[in-house]
Amino acid sequence: MTVVSRQWSVVRKNTVKKPVRQSIYCWLLATVLLTTASIADAQQPGKISRLGVIRPERVGDPGGQALVAAFREGLRELGYVEGQNIALEIRWAEGKRDQLFDLAVELVRLRVDCIITGGFTATQAAKKATSTIPIVMAHASDPVRDGLVASLSRPGGNITGLSHMATELAGKRLELVKEAVPKLSRVAVLLSTTNPMQALNFKETEAASGILGVTVRSVEVREANDFEGAFQAAVKGQADAVLAFADALFSTHRKKIVDLATKNRLPATYTEPEYIDAGGLMVYGPSISDLYRRAAIYVDKILKGAKPAELPVERPIKFELIINLKAAKQIGLTIPPNVLARADKVIK
Repeated sequence: MTVVSRQWSVVRKNTVKKPVRQSIYCWLLATVLLTTASIADAQQPGKISRLGVIRPERVGDPGGQALVAAFREGLRELGYVEGQNIALEIRWAEGKRDQLFDLAVELVRLRVDCIITGGFTATQAAKKATSTIPIVMAHASDPVRDGLVASLSRPGGNITGLSHMATELAGKRLELVKEAVPKLSRVAVLLSTTNPMQALNFKETEAASGILGVTVRSVEVREANDFEGAFQAAVKGQADAVLAFADALFSTHRKKIVDLATKNRLPATYTEPEYIDAGGLMVYGPSISDLYRRAAIYVDKILKGAKPAELPVERPIKFELIINLKAAKQIGLTIPPNVLARADKVIK
């Protein structure tokens, strides 16, 4: 009994100590591996993602700079700091739309991680330049109809982002002009002949005109030198007001458009708040700066591994009606109180 007891005791001690030793060895090995990994991580510099941004305006354009600032703000809200984990490669077309493709190609050569565009022309240029680098459009009129994406829910390809529903809002803008100018009967619509979305916007406006009892006529613009002739045609056609839709050429020369509207005493309605900054009368549409801020969310998702093809295109959630009473006074227009009451912002 004694011998058996001793043998059992020895066996029991061995069976206890062996797994203990193994656990200690495993713990030591894990500690060494974790320490080595920590040292390696500390020695490797943090990855800086490079983002390419394409803008159609001149580099000093206040409107374009404001939109880039909104995008930067969106990045900061998500924890991105320039020079630490993000770098922006901003390219300005200086008002020359034919330069947009070259700028996109330049960004592709730089191997940026993502390209951020605004509007149809810039997004189309980026699409032609690359089918692999993710493209985030901060705003686009109708990306499905434009052929930029397959659908809003599943874009497909390498493009996703936000739409500003330009065609759907065309009739609403005409309605606001009618309310602001009660005696309105004829409206001239500035039409960029090189932007396919302009024709669609005009069709939507034309459809609404019949309901509102207003006649609309298009005045075509191909380049900057055509604006004066377009306003002369509007005056000759006895237009009571002017509508200008979103377009890269228009955005670049917004100050010229506003000045011509004031000079010819024509109430004009625009799509972007930057026209108000230039002295414009009235703006109605989605907040483009808000769209640029939200574009940063798409960039963040893509940098974390999401595929553009599977990120649904979003519609705007913030709309603005801005009225400039200073501009109204310059052309001798009195804005009815019911219209002013609906404005999100009134410039006095």
